[in-house]
Amino acid sequence: MSQTPTAQNISIPTDGGAFDAYLARPANGPAPGVIVIQEIFGVNPNIRSVADWLAGEGYCALALDLFWRLEPNVSITDPGDAELQKAFGLMTAFDQDTGVQDIQTAINYLRADDMCTGKVGTLGFCLGGRMAYLGATRTDADANIGYYGVGIQDMLDEATNISAPLILHIAGQDEFVPPEAQAALHAGLDDQPHVSLFDYPAQDHGFTRPGGMHYDAEATDTAHTRSLATLAQALR
Repeated sequence: MSQTPTAQNISIPTDGGAFDAYLARPANGPAPGVIVIQEIFGVNPNIRSVADWLAGEGYCALALDLFWRLEPNVSITDPGDAELQKAFGLMTAFDQDTGVQDIQTAINYLRADDMCTGKVGTLGFCLGGRMAYLGATRTDADANIGYYGVGIQDMLDEATNISAPLILHIAGQDEFVPPEAQAALHAGLDDQPHVSLFDYPAQDHGFTRPGGMHYDAEATDTAHTRSLATLAQALR
């Protein structure tokens, strides 16, 4: 049953400084944790709404600022040409290795929180979907979920490191994950015992983003239902 969440902005110390994060908690705790991993648009209202949704479903949800070393607190809400150029520039400059370290730091933060039961998963979109895959291969997260993650086909050599549940939602019409990349994902991951791939043949990149040009409410509900089932099984 959905709960009314509470939320706050926090700062988490790490090597080289501290990064900001948005933390949403359920009304009744303690609860399992979920690290929400942003798209290329930063911790914008959409990503905060994902954290709020997860808190409403009974999870401590922490959305961390991945780009803090480049530009803190990026929040692009209505991307025109200039904003898109900025977002893609940030993605190009982003160091995913240090990003993974920040995700592990966020996982550790939630595990140490009195309002968290100790089990923590990750859930991300686009760039965040790729980072959720790396969460499965490089962190000790208890479950990982990626929506239309980009570039995963180039990191399949890490798949043997996966020891916790990983689900990937694949948009069939995604120009950023073209058919050959989707085929590579299935070839490399279908036989991995902890991995489930879900295909949405008619959907495009960003199909779960409300207000986006490719948003599809029915497909979003299907994907989120699958995600919640995985989180419940792995974290509760």
